[in-house]
Amino acid sequence: MKKNTVLITGATSGIGKSTAIIFAKNKYNLILTGRRLDRLVQLKDELEREYNIQVQILHFDVSNLEETKKALQEIDRTVFPTLDILVNNAGLASGYGPIDEGQYDDWNTMLDTNVKGLLHVSREIIPWMKQQGFGHIINIGSTAGKDVYQNGNVYCASKHAVDALTKSMRIDLLNYGIKVTSINPGACETEFSLVRFKGDKEKANAVYDGFTPLKPEDIADAIYYTATLPKHVCVNDLTLTCLTQANANYNVKRIV
Repeated sequence: MKKNTVLITGATSGIGKSTAIIFAKNKYNLILTGRRLDRLVQLKDELEREYNIQVQILHFDVSNLEETKKALQEIDRTVFPTLDILVNNAGLASGYGPIDEGQYDDWNTMLDTNVKGLLHVSREIIPWMKQQGFGHIINIGSTAGKDVYQNGNVYCASKHAVDALTKSMRIDLLNYGIKVTSINPGACETEFSLVRFKGDKEKANAVYDGFTPLKPEDIADAIYYTATLPKHVCVNDLTLTCLTQANANYNVKRIV
């Protein structure tokens, strides 16, 4: 019996890792990418041993076009003859403050990863899906792609770009049987804030004080739900927040 295959970028932690786990539990084969090779190797070993599936790991940075093209060409088509789902999860925030105090390196990092990285991977994978006549691309956006918040400027811009690209993909790929979905989480407790504040644990932890944020497993559940609907059903856009958050700007700080 053929097993479906899912490619997940940024699979070494947070939403990407939780997404890999839920698909593995449901017997999907996996192609996992990331920048931290040790974590990829460990995850591959755990998932293959626990769930008796095939896992290929690809170690590269999605913001680097040549690395991306080379790595994706190494997918073993004998093991993975089709690619059913692409989860464009790799993304980050770097820095937090007024736009006139922003660091150019931070801006480049966010745009190169969140926008160009998504484009690089998608551009390499879409011809494969068109050739096979089916597929599902799931782009991980953010509530920051729906509403701009103070000091979020370039990160918000990058996620607005993801929102626009997802809508464009849906239109451009409509004739090829390819679904396109945007999943937009609100506050979700991952390594996101730790990366944004460049390893400052005190600042990162303070982001989630006073309320219960989403967990990576919550987003993985939503991803799996949209990916396993009937063939004729496509969720175009799905935004999730925790109970106390309405959008990127409104969050009631209380313990839930």
